Amino acid sequence: MPLESLYDLSFKTLQSRLLSDGVRPIHAVQLWKLLYYELEPDPNTSDMLSPPLRRWLKAALEESLTLSQPSVCDRLDSSDGLTKKLLLRLHDGQEIETVVMGYPGRFTACISSQAGCAMGCVFCATGQMGFVRHLSHGEIVTQVMEAQRLLRAEGNKLRNLVLMGMGEPLHNYDVVMEALASVCHLPGIGIAPSRISVSTVGLVPGIIRFTEERLPYSLAISLHAATDAERSALLPVNQRWPLSELMEACRYYSRKLQRKVFFGWTLIAGQNDSADHALVLLELLQGLDAHVNLIRLNRTAGFSGRTSEEPSTTAFQKAIQEAGVPCTVRQYRGIDVAAGCGQLRADRQKFKSPEIECPPNKASAVS
Repeated sequence: MPLESLYDLSFKTLQSRLLSDGVRPIHAVQLWKLLYYELEPDPNTSDMLSPPLRRWLKAALEESLTLSQPSVCDRLDSSDGLTKKLLLRLHDGQEIETVVMGYPGRFTACISSQAGCAMGCVFCATGQMGFVRHLSHGEIVTQVMEAQRLLRAEGNKLRNLVLMGMGEPLHNYDVVMEALASVCHLPGIGIAPSRISVSTVGLVPGIIRFTEERLPYSLAISLHAATDAERSALLPVNQRWPLSELMEACRYYSRKLQRKVFFGWTLIAGQNDSADHALVLLELLQGLDAHVNLIRLNRTAGFSGRTSEEPSTTAFQKAIQEAGVPCTVRQYRGIDVAAGCGQLRADRQKFKSPEIECPPNKASAVS
């Protein structure tokens, strides 16, 4: 069994470890800043560590902790320079994806919460892989660090975070929420909770728990269809929690927290992109504080559906907007670098050769 990574410790856990080892918990602030703000891959070499903290860290790394981070196996940059996709190798050889997307005045990272996914959404490359395992606290947080490191090298800064990468965040609920708390914690990465969005295909118990705990992040629902028959054909999870239960949970969230719910709708030509589909969607959203994000299908090898044409996309958006519901078409990013979650990993598995093997996992970050 591998040693626990220092990055798997939350701030409170780090304080507790220090206290139990006779070191004042206040030293946790110093180490946290060094790891997550300075992005120092080897804290032992830093002059910022106080002597007690340096002694503690040296002993901990010899006995029970590592500084292991994922290794960068592959990186693809889009032709417009606005999207960068990273393939990361974990300690056990599993590979996950992190995408950094540039928009006017801001940069957003899309991160993964699992290796593979159990939800089986038919148009998603990750869903076509099946589920392997949950990611740990450190495996989630270090993705954000890798995105921040990449952007800093270019003179930019990470502003927004979305959990829309590989995996279903609410299936790995406890670890994901603890990792997000670490991402928000100052003086570390310090992303504002209001700039973090958690996306789910509709795990109703998780949505209810998310609401009851009054978590400060935005909630996004991957909807894609407005009838049970059509949605179940695309998202098998709908057979467990049909639309009636899902929409009741969304209304509970919106009513209790006084927040908007964001609905993702991937437009698939001839399947869910007609004016009639828009009308059914509007009926489903009636009385709910909602925002619809339209996404043109990022095609995968395992799904025969076609990307909706521009006229259909425009007409669909217009029908939603004319009914008074905010509706935007998500900017098409990273198509030339397989930016849909799981696509790069799937392509590498299909065409893997000895010449492009991932490097071994390192104890320090790969720059």
